[in-house]
Amino acid sequence: MRAVVQRVSGASVEVDGRIVGKVGEGLLVLVGVEEGDTAADADYIAEKTAGLRIFNDLDGKMNLSVADVGGGVLLISQFTLHGDSRRGRRPSFTAAARPETAIPLYEGVAGRLRAAGLPVSTGEFGAHMQVALVNNGPVTILLDSKKLF
Repeated sequence: MRAVVQRVSGASVEVDGRIVGKVGEGLLVLVGVEEGDTAADADYIAEKTAGLRIFNDLDGKMNLSVADVGGGVLLISQFTLHGDSRRGRRPSFTAAARPETAIPLYEGVAGRLRAAGLPVSTGEFGAHMQVALVNNGPVTILLDSKKLF
């Protein structure tokens, strides 16, 4: 499982002209589920996301988590995180999990973040979404439950 975690001043996701999820100060998290991922991968991504100390403390050092600053999470599914473009110019998405596998794991990440006390909004799995954000910093962190980067 992969995630792109962005520290934001605000973010929203729109489907068919309506806002389906939004967050103020907090994190925008794009999550891609890979074939073979399990609940352990969802646990890893949720735990790392909730615990990342990427918000500034009073001294201006990245020392605080999203919970420490009272922020929320906007969680968006994004299968293209598993796109493989090493050959040719058209990415292959065969590594991305099929919806019957991906949906429960994606929802598992959301549930684990909520269980950690974080307010979580989501996009709509499989929908064409318009995502807007103000990346604060910019700060962007890559996570991979298989620790590939």
